Amino acid sequence: MVEIAIVSDTHVPSRADRIPEWVADRIREADHTIHAGDFDSPEAYETVADLAGENFTAVAGNMDPRSLDLPAVATVEVSGTTFVVTHGTAATEEEYEETIAEAVSEELTGPGIAVAGHTHAVVDDDIEGIRFLNPGSATGADPANVATMLTVEILEGEVNVRAYVEDERVADPDEYPER
Repeated sequence: MVEIAIVSDTHVPSRADRIPEWVADRIREADHTIHAGDFDSPEAYETVADLAGENFTAVAGNMDPRSLDLPAVATVEVSGTTFVVTHGTAATEEEYEETIAEAVSEELTGPGIAVAGHTHAVVDDDIEGIRFLNPGSATGADPANVATMLTVEILEGEVNVRAYVEDERVADPDEYPER
């Protein structure tokens, strides 16, 4: 089994002091880590990169300094599953989903999973036939009110997504916290 930690919107130091220890532990234990943008500072990026080690994929968010030199879209294959990662920015939910669908359609030639952040709300849904994941905010940064993240477990091609809210696993997507 391979486990991928998916985090986003850490916003350290503008909206949070640090990444919660339980999130750091899950990143350390994962086989690969994906961060969907808005680190907020080079120090936050370095913290996550150090926790993740070599198996780390990250994209730029709208609050990231340009000095991080991160791509707007990144594609990574982990254990036979392709992930297309972008931050996703837009004024409306419809525009947000359109920007994600556009990024995915340009990068994905077969089945895969889209990962985005920006809204600080946990999502495990379908956008135009592609599974879409948003881990929320790993620090509970405003407008979120709790820290959240996702893990993806891949075993023999089977993909299982788990949501965590303040270190507690949430099995039912209807229980995911609202912004």
